[in-house]
Amino acid sequence: MSKVSIYLNFESETETAFTFYKSIFNTEFQGGGFMRFGEVPPEDGAPEMSEEVKNLIMHVELPLIGDYALMGSDAPKSMGFNIKKGNNFYIMLQPDTRAETKRLFDLLSEGGIVEAQLQDMFWGDYYGSFADKFGVQWMLNCSEKV
Repeated sequence: MSKVSIYLNFESETETAFTFYKSIFNTEFQGGGFMRFGEVPPEDGAPEMSEEVKNLIMHVELPLIGDYALMGSDAPKSMGFNIKKGNNFYIMLQPDTRAETKRLFDLLSEGGIVEAQLQDMFWGDYYGSFADKFGVQWMLNCSEKV
């Protein structure tokens, strides 16, 4: 089922922030809880991650109310991120189909800056991200299998 989520990025406080949010909303983390950068398969030619970065959060999802969820990850400076309050969130769209995901990605990203082209990702979904021509940051993730 399609849904919309808010995606937050922190330099290194995701675990603390989401533990706090969990205590307020009294819900449980989805998908097995915190996924850490150390769980990411290594890429050929990529520099080795420090132990500190390996322990940071790559992804977490927490249901809020109704069908809304809060998602997040750490975005450390050592990986090229520059987090400032105000640029640390995305609107996360999760369409039902790859066709709808591509349609939305193509139209919304036109005139904007693509961060990650739509592609099959190691976690098994079809994913891409960008800032639109107004500077609004978007992530699209589709779980439909080919």
